[in-house]
Amino acid sequence: MGLRKRLLVGAGVLFVLLLIYFAFLHMKISEHRTIDVSNNAEFIIILGARVKGTVPSLALQYRIDTAADYMKLNPNTIAIASGGKGNGEDISEAEAIKIGLLEYGINETRIILEDKSTSTVENIRFSQKLIPNNLKTGLLVTNDFHIYRAKLIAKNEGIQVEGLPAKTPTVAIPKSYLREYLAITKYYLFNSL
Repeated sequence: MGLRKRLLVGAGVLFVLLLIYFAFLHMKISEHRTIDVSNNAEFIIILGARVKGTVPSLALQYRIDTAADYMKLNPNTIAIASGGKGNGEDISEAEAIKIGLLEYGINETRIILEDKSTSTVENIRFSQKLIPNNLKTGLLVTNDFHIYRAKLIAKNEGIQVEGLPAKTPTVAIPKSYLREYLAITKYYLFNSL
């Protein structure tokens, strides 16, 4: 077999292996985005996403909507709104979440701000420090494609939580999933599970 043919066969095998790997990741994401969650969670951590000036991106708005719906049905649940202030953001992601929850009529006393984090790992790590000591049962609120990795990170940080999935904006699905496949791969490579 000539060199060119060997390279083509090798590239074909690599392509098939990548397809199998991405199919595995998609299966793991799908498993975690459809799990039913418990009522009466003591706390929820709402993970931040981009804010345009002071306006939540659609992805973040869906997280706010999902969290507010849950909190209205579960009046004893408190929320930790998590996310710092990045480029192009006039307020922190946490502040945008808080404003959104207040617009839904959620009482301010039920909202704790974590406004320093810049990544999902930091969202969870910094929020963990704000969970009142007596609270044990919690949920992570994020878009459905993000639940699997967020739960892996939480478990690695010593927090046992379920995922409360928010919709992913339709226009963002291809980009969001591709980025998530890469982010999960990076997590697998550089963090102990």
